[in-house]
Amino acid sequence: MLDKKAQSRERILEAARKAMIQRGVADPSVSEVMGAAGMTVGGFYAHFDSKDALMLEAFSQLLGERRGLLDQVDPSLSAPERRALMATYYLSRKHRDAEDRACPLPTALAEMGRLPEAFRSVLTEHLELLVAQLADRPEDTDTALADLALMIGGLALGRALGPGDLSDRILRAAKAAVR
Repeated sequence: MLDKKAQSRERILEAARKAMIQRGVADPSVSEVMGAAGMTVGGFYAHFDSKDALMLEAFSQLLGERRGLLDQVDPSLSAPERRALMATYYLSRKHRDAEDRACPLPTALAEMGRLPEAFRSVLTEHLELLVAQLADRPEDTDTALADLALMIGGLALGRALGPGDLSDRILRAAKAAVR
């Protein structure tokens, strides 16, 4: 069981993860995150040195959770089968429309150039670990990278358009193109 300070920290991180999924890394304010966590801004610095430190930890946790979902996939499936299975969920209406526990990349990628280098380092590590999960052989890594780019881009377009026919068509087309 977590002590009170650890529980408070986790509430703050949960609020930051939700805000990040919906609006990206840079946009949510400390005041907004603390309010969503049911806490006052005055207590923020007892848990984090800065907003960047909070958002970096939340970003890293979200990406780790996403990779953890792939760990639950049957290890006897081939890499193309794992990618197809990932695309089935990742490029679904349910995932497009999710307000929490969704991939933060479609909202965060446009901000990466304006964020501290640590965010790009976390993103790089995440992509390298994902590719390792999605490629059986070294020569398959480019295919895995292309499929990841297709999935993330397809989801980003689908979310940008919101629920509707064109958005649904993009999700289906991207899903069908995953190799």
